[in-house]
Amino acid sequence: MSTLLVLAPSSSTTNCVSSQSHHYRVTLLQRLSTANVRTGKLKPFATTSFIAWKRRRTLICAVSQDAEESFKKTVEVDRLIDMLRDANPIELQKLVVANVLAFNESFWIRLATRTDTCKSEDDKKDYEELALSVMNMVDRLVNKTNEKIESATDVLKEILKPVVDDVEEISWPPRDPEALQLMEKEIVQREQEGQLDEGFLSEVNAQLRQAKEDGDKPGLEAMLQKVLQLYASRLLSKRSYAQKGNEILKAEQFLETIIKAPEEEWNKLLINGMTLGKGEISPEELYAVIRKRIERTLIRTEGGSYQQRVLAEYLKGIESRAEEIVQVLQGNRKQ
Repeated sequence: MSTLLVLAPSSSTTNCVSSQSHHYRVTLLQRLSTANVRTGKLKPFATTSFIAWKRRRTLICAVSQDAEESFKKTVEVDRLIDMLRDANPIELQKLVVANVLAFNESFWIRLATRTDTCKSEDDKKDYEELALSVMNMVDRLVNKTNEKIESATDVLKEILKPVVDDVEEISWPPRDPEALQLMEKEIVQREQEGQLDEGFLSEVNAQLRQAKEDGDKPGLEAMLQKVLQLYASRLLSKRSYAQKGNEILKAEQFLETIIKAPEEEWNKLLINGMTLGKGEISPEELYAVIRKRIERTLIRTEGGSYQQRVLAEYLKGIESRAEEIVQVLQGNRKQ
């Protein structure tokens, strides 16, 4: 996608607005003339009346021109919003950079208006996430104008820093219990700044693949897996489907609880939440909402992207773990 954005209303749109303005002026003058006729007292068109009429016509033309300019600007802003909304993460960054001066007060007011008038909660969430992403990218551009933007490798190093010793010894789980919290905090911050893009995910996957091939760095492999899990949990937790009107969808709510939880807590949550254990959600209900969430993820992410793969695999991991727990619980019942 080209990063050069040329926004201008079509000639048909301009002609339409001009004709509407002309029609408005003619209609108004006709009403003024009709009003004079109805009085039954036709007076000579004095010089003072002519001057007043001319001033009034000038005012009407000025108002019409202002309305036309306002309409043109709204069309331009809407076109930019549509392009931002339809862009993938890489294209979004390019568009933000190319149009950084367009993100003024008028842009944010228009985006807020479109968000408020959305008919579906999904569309509203999309606009809210778009606003947050653009805002963070703009802030980052402003704050880092004179700084070197970090590479994907640098970003990954900063995320892993809390769990890697000073001598770069890799141990898992980390010796410091607060290390994971610091790593998660770093991921949240980097994601808000728009740094966890396709380049970052590609770097993590490349490092993970290398660690698996080497076979002698289980700590690094587990660490990188954790990075992807935290990333997926963060993104999937942004959107909730647990409420439909005034109704709480318990299976969706249960899934969202698992999505937000650390992978180490999944077993306990599944045992306590499913009917085979101590809960009220059947395995079939859980499987259904997981598959529905995977479908939504595939629709809302770019096909073949690392983001799509990471999010889908995270959800499939929850499904696989649930199937394992179900087998164990069913086996215990038969004994």
